[in-house]
Amino acid sequence: MAKVKEMTRVTESPPPVVIDYTREPIVVVDNLHVIYRVYGGGGGKGTAATALMRILRRQNRPQMKEVHAVRGVSFVAYRGDAIGVIGTNGSGKSTLLKAIAGLLPPARGAVYTQGRPSLLGVNAALMRDLSGERNIILGCLAMGLSPEETRAKYDEIVKFADLKPGFIHYPMSAYSSGMGARLRFAIAAARTHDVLLIDEALATGDAKFRKRSKAKINELRRDAGAVFLVAHNLDQVEETCNRVIWLDEGKIRMDGDPKEVIAAYNEAIGK
Repeated sequence: MAKVKEMTRVTESPPPVVIDYTREPIVVVDNLHVIYRVYGGGGGKGTAATALMRILRRQNRPQMKEVHAVRGVSFVAYRGDAIGVIGTNGSGKSTLLKAIAGLLPPARGAVYTQGRPSLLGVNAALMRDLSGERNIILGCLAMGLSPEETRAKYDEIVKFADLKPGFIHYPMSAYSSGMGARLRFAIAAARTHDVLLIDEALATGDAKFRKRSKAKINELRRDAGAVFLVAHNLDQVEETCNRVIWLDEGKIRMDGDPKEVIAAYNEAIGK
């Protein structure tokens, strides 16, 4: 990856981006803006048939609204970082992770990553009609593991997911949200990732699973690149991460030590 240069944010009174030249950058987010374009009905009244007639007559055409979800975000993540991303609902946390994963195009700015980012979320693409066993196989193959590596990892994944007896052979549609989340995380953690992005995937896990997942994230930090974690459970973020980014209305409000950032966030929201 090319040498990282000093960057600035397009925000109100933006804090400078501090570059640590002694560490290896693995993700560089440079003045990132993400804008959603939403089409509305224009506020007209009536039935669906009358609405259709208005459109056909080019009257009261649907209006486009822009939602500026991420506004001039810049930071550098280094190899070995576990970064928590916190903020209220609608602050841009999930949007930021999707942009880093390459699933959302920037309206302005850019994201540079060393290696391939992998996004793990509560809606990770497992097949609900297939058994957990089949999903493990397909998930591992989709991540680039060979059939031999998949077979070698299978028992480890099943043990880590800690499903109820026999459920590994049931379709995913029969799983509780917690069981599904544990299996998704277990599959994603079966290989070393350059950049692992975890969006609320651990929120439904119990205390026992959160302890195991924390240990696994620490292992991934040692063996791979960077880990990003979005979670509303701030205790979990503080225990797991060495750095926290606080997003507020799509902008970075604070970036630094987990205890300091979380304390400032709790004070701001009156918690």
